[in-house]
Amino acid sequence: MRWQSIDDLNKWALFLVSPFVLETEHVAFVTESIWVQGENLQRPSSSSETIVKWSDCCLPLACRPGDPYQLIAKASVDDFSKLGVAFMEDRLQMANGLVPQKIVSVHLQDSALKELKDQTANEPARIQQPGPEPSVELDIMEHVGKDDPKVLGADPSQGKGGASGSEPAGEQGELCHLHLSSCHECLELEKITIESVKFASAENIPDLPYDPSDSLEGVADATCPEREGRRVHTVGKAPNILIYVGCDSPAAQARFQQVQSVLADCVDTDSYTLYPLLGDSALRDPWSDNCVLLVIATREAIPEDLQQKFMAYLSQGGKVLGLCSPFTLAGFQVTSKDGLQETVQNLVFSKADQSQVQLSVLSSGCVYEGPGERLSLGKLWGHLENEDKDKLIVQVPFGTCGGEAVLCQVYLELPASSSIVQTQEDFNLLKSSNIRRYEVLTELLSALGLSCDTKQAPALTPLHLLTATEEIRDPLMQWLGKHVGPEGIIKSGKLSLKFVPSYTSEIEVTATAIPVVTDMDAFSSENFDLEIYRQNLQTRQLGKIILFAEVTPTTMNLLDGLMFEMPQEMGLIAIAGRQTQGKGRGRNAWLSPMGCAVCSLLVSIPLRSPLGQRIPFVQHLMSLAVVEAVRSIPGYEDINLRVKWPNDIYYSHLMKIGGVLVNSTLMGETFYILIGCGFNVTNSNPTICINDLITEYNKEHGAELKPLRADYLIARAVTRLEKLIDSFQNKGPDEVLPLYYKYWVHSAQQVRLGSADGPKVCIVGLDDSGFLQVHQEDGEVVTVHPDGNSFDMLRNLLRPKQP
Repeated sequence: MRWQSIDDLNKWALFLVSPFVLETEHVAFVTESIWVQGENLQRPSSSSETIVKWSDCCLPLACRPGDPYQLIAKASVDDFSKLGVAFMEDRLQMANGLVPQKIVSVHLQDSALKELKDQTANEPARIQQPGPEPSVELDIMEHVGKDDPKVLGADPSQGKGGASGSEPAGEQGELCHLHLSSCHECLELEKITIESVKFASAENIPDLPYDPSDSLEGVADATCPEREGRRVHTVGKAPNILIYVGCDSPAAQARFQQVQSVLADCVDTDSYTLYPLLGDSALRDPWSDNCVLLVIATREAIPEDLQQKFMAYLSQGGKVLGLCSPFTLAGFQVTSKDGLQETVQNLVFSKADQSQVQLSVLSSGCVYEGPGERLSLGKLWGHLENEDKDKLIVQVPFGTCGGEAVLCQVYLELPASSSIVQTQEDFNLLKSSNIRRYEVLTELLSALGLSCDTKQAPALTPLHLLTATEEIRDPLMQWLGKHVGPEGIIKSGKLSLKFVPSYTSEIEVTATAIPVVTDMDAFSSENFDLEIYRQNLQTRQLGKIILFAEVTPTTMNLLDGLMFEMPQEMGLIAIAGRQTQGKGRGRNAWLSPMGCAVCSLLVSIPLRSPLGQRIPFVQHLMSLAVVEAVRSIPGYEDINLRVKWPNDIYYSHLMKIGGVLVNSTLMGETFYILIGCGFNVTNSNPTICINDLITEYNKEHGAELKPLRADYLIARAVTRLEKLIDSFQNKGPDEVLPLYYKYWVHSAQQVRLGSADGPKVCIVGLDDSGFLQVHQEDGEVVTVHPDGNSFDMLRNLLRPKQP
């Protein structure tokens, strides 16, 4: 919208009975109307709605006859709010058969008012009745749902009080111009109007455009932004993603939460705000002004008046994502197929770059049917891998202003643990495709113009020094007093730890310099409950001294400066709520979002001991300890958590749920072993977590097992590890291997070595050193070392270490 002066006042008829003094609490505005005759005369959409008469809310100042018929009037802020709400709800009534089409607030400049008074002082009052005659159109604001006129721009180079366009200014008393204010002033006035309308409304209206610092170049294109094919937003705050889930009900609220949650995982939530859009608000409020995406996620039929609102939004360049909704456009129809309803199907999804993704999806039971040639207009589409190739995802461009809809009959918003997923087999299929589900959803959102960039890594936080028992606290502080440097620093080759009594924001936290807070009494965290950890840690030595960080690069580096110095009886463990640079085997990265149990544990093993002679067993014992931490809880014995050689924790044989990394250093007669471990506890995405398995178990068996916590399981895993080490040291590998085989995924598994064409072998078990033994077709049993080897579980391949 470019700001345009109202030209030659000789074209306006003045109501001189009205005082031309605009009080501070009043708003001046222009109303533009058209004539509608007989049965086409505007009426409220419901007989229960109250008609608001335009003349009751304002005082007219001037009119400009013609078609459209324009009126300048003034009103108090409250009356203008009342008038504005009635206009948006089609309840505003004009006289003489006029129907309002546009309303815009204006600023009457003092210079114009003064000249207006001078010009009219010697003239008789003129009262002009409405009557159609040609006039120059002033297009500023349109009422959504009415005709779509083009917005006229004006020369923005003229300053306040100047003549508009190329028309020369006349002599004083001959020509006078009423100008709209400068951009800043108009927006200020618009903000007042918007705020008053908000307070007059029963429901909150989503944030509307207001930012006086924004440049308004090209805002004239906002009604139909053909530039870059997307809508223009001038708001200073984050634009809205609005989610329509039908009538307000508990089921609709739950559906909103599902959709909001999955979208928040995909889009940059610092760039967008996710709001529900209720039906009455959708009809009444100007939600489209700052809506970057409308998500229609109701299974209910959409009322006709609301359908028209959504189509009007699309016609102005809006973007729509339909999720298992009856909403359609451009000739497409939704057809129900009973055999597909709430079943798991194979989907082939074509991305914008023409590559394809195949995944298991939960079908709504409906498919899209329509003009096949129109599919070429959109690059994204998805069809079932069946004989009919039923279309479940279509991308439909709409109109000339960049409007676009992606319609989907796949439950992309529902997790595999949803109540409508009935069988364990379906759960497994959907969980195996969970990463690809997010890939498809992200592709759809990106195609609709949303930013789905990787979120910025969270800021690093200080460490907290904690103890599992009060008895070890004083010896620990005495040891620190003797070993820290003059500034309270302990340095290692990877980082320096600065021990401080408390933390303030002035203390910098970096990946190589981390403050350690020693005041244990002040510690509090939502992600680590020290009391729960203490109650469940039943060890003589392991895990007694805790370094905890909410966010840290990797726990594997935190113990670097302490592991060789601190007495062995002070068992060290580093725990993090989240890692930003987690490490896996080799050069692999380990993703550890919030909800993942992440720790690094220091274990000392004498060289001349059963385990000291078989160090590869350490990673197997740690993996086994994590599985035992869950499956040794009464009632949780059948949670299908397993170990996979050489260092993984799996759900059944299907998906990785955690892993172990072991670094060992031999100093003298002692192995100093740093065990890094991470496993998913509460984070269902992007793959699967332990609580997902518990939820599925409860559903299948009618059980009521409670979800588990990361701090609880870390304490139990460390406890189980110490017991497994003791058993190994006392009686050797035969004491722990039966339990290991009970939980491992490889019993009698046939795999190929190296590649799909490699020799076929059958897994036998572990040898005396912890290496994998396989039985070849020629009868020979050979050993495969774990260092550098890995299983490809999906292809049943064992990849030997490359020389």
